[in-house]
Amino acid sequence: MLAVEVGPVDVAHTRYAISPLGEAMNALRVAAGKQPAGALRPWAERIAPRYERLLRETPAVRALTTLFRPGGYNADFIQPPPSGPGADFAVELARVRATPPRQVRAEIARNLAGLRTPPRHVQQILAAPDVLTQLSAAIEATWHALVEPDWPRLRTVLERDLLLRAGHLAMYGWAAALSDLDPRVGWRADGADGVIEVRTGPRNTWERHRLGGKGLLLMPTVFGTLISYVELPWPYALVYPARGVANLLGPPPPQSGAAALARLVGPHRAQVLRALAAPATTTQLVRQLGLSLGAVGGHLAVLRESGLVTRTRTGRSVHYERTPLGESLAGEGT
Repeated sequence: MLAVEVGPVDVAHTRYAISPLGEAMNALRVAAGKQPAGALRPWAERIAPRYERLLRETPAVRALTTLFRPGGYNADFIQPPPSGPGADFAVELARVRATPPRQVRAEIARNLAGLRTPPRHVQQILAAPDVLTQLSAAIEATWHALVEPDWPRLRTVLERDLLLRAGHLAMYGWAAALSDLDPRVGWRADGADGVIEVRTGPRNTWERHRLGGKGLLLMPTVFGTLISYVELPWPYALVYPARGVANLLGPPPPQSGAAALARLVGPHRAQVLRALAAPATTTQLVRQLGLSLGAVGGHLAVLRESGLVTRTRTGRSVHYERTPLGESLAGEGT
């Protein structure tokens, strides 16, 4: 059990990031069966041939999956939280490759402690002098095989989740921002301060940390589960499942009234309206729906003139969201 004490200033200092490298590692967990696929099962079945080819062509991938330890310590150097906003795989991979050899050996030893002895070929890779080079190459191969082909659409889901999360935290505070982050995460108010509680590890053992004005790093993931970072030198961070994943990678859930809405406003316009379950920019909608920029812009103009969507400028970005009438027509929650 983890308790992170939060003060008022931590809201302003909380940061948000997207980690392509983290998504590659999380995708590998699902593909390797180290994490239940759940709503991602259609994706896991679709990429199964790519995963099998990845194992054949890059043996060190098997060593990577050996280090995935649910409920225990996982080597940090293979999946460090990004130092900035993220979204650049090459920059993140360069940080992995720059890990000091002594740290690599220490983290691998800690990761393997108490685990069943790995197969001999995995032991040889993890004990090799060039283990960091081999694991870095495996991470890069995993990115290219499992994540990069779908990255524009996946990034859209992550960006939209961060937009919602940041808005909830700024407007309503921690309780609202954490309310649907993960069932294992809760908020306990304590005067002007409060505590983020994360249910991990033994129930009767509490590990306490204080942000101390440093803020929290929040990172959504399409593929992963809840991950917490509380050890130096990393920033305090929470990785959590992003909203809207099932609709993106699996078959869309049945929606009553979907066919009627398409007949009323046209199939592509209905797609745009339904995609605005969370605010989005034109570019994000293009990535998600696979329509042209001109087509999405045209549909948004008509929906806006009809009073179904509205737009708000934030800095240099324009975000569209549904009006109450648009929500009613889209039939969310029916």
